[in-house]
Amino acid sequence: MPKILLFIALLCFTYSLQAQTWEIGGSIGGAGYIGDLNPNYPVKVSGFSAGVFGKRNFDGYFSAKLNIAVGNIAAYDSRSKNPDFRQRNLNFKDQLREASIIGEFNFMNYIPDAGPNKYTPYIFTGIGVTSYAPRAQDFRGREVGLRQLKTEGQARPYGNNTVVVPYGLGIKYNLSGKFTVMTEMGYRYAFTDYLDDVSGVYADKGRFTTTSGRLLSDRSGELTGKYIGTIGSQRGDSKSHDTYFFLNFTIAFTFVTSNCYY
Repeated sequence: MPKILLFIALLCFTYSLQAQTWEIGGSIGGAGYIGDLNPNYPVKVSGFSAGVFGKRNFDGYFSAKLNIAVGNIAAYDSRSKNPDFRQRNLNFKDQLREASIIGEFNFMNYIPDAGPNKYTPYIFTGIGVTSYAPRAQDFRGREVGLRQLKTEGQARPYGNNTVVVPYGLGIKYNLSGKFTVMTEMGYRYAFTDYLDDVSGVYADKGRFTTTSGRLLSDRSGELTGKYIGTIGSQRGDSKSHDTYFFLNFTIAFTFVTSNCYY
């Protein structure tokens, strides 16, 4: 009899390591960005975010997920407390579309409806790809894409995708049965400085081939009648890349199929 029990225990242990604890969920919340038009407010929400994910829980501590998310970000110099920013008078809005693989670590052993803890804080990081396309209203009031205008005199337009590094923290709670609710703050470091179309210096306006490109490269004169964008003067901070974040509320369902967790 003891041998049978030992065999069952070993079988249970082996199976628990391979237990199918898949998880699916969705999230809604707010999005924001830190960059050339907002360098000082790291939790300033400027738009809506939403996402879905599929996750593989390896045990009560470690998991990995495929995450798909969208978020709208925006910023306006005209609303800044900084007088230099208000004089610059640039603005943008951008819809970000992200696909990422994220590893997650629970500080407490957490398996909904099966583990010893009802809640746990957690941290995460990973790698992803995000598409971006900054836009602004032109002098006619029409919304136009800024990439093709090459507003800083680039030889070629910057890309439409960037690698990002997600990182953040949150807390999860076993709401009922296999349902979990989570609140998390997740930042994304982007390998580009052009989420907002602003990075370097003002270009020679005589070299622009379109009226929209020339006027949207330096918008200070729209307010004062005096344009500050002399050739080579600072337009943005090219020394740092842009960052964006999602502040989300999430609900998830876990498919726990192994009784060995008990």
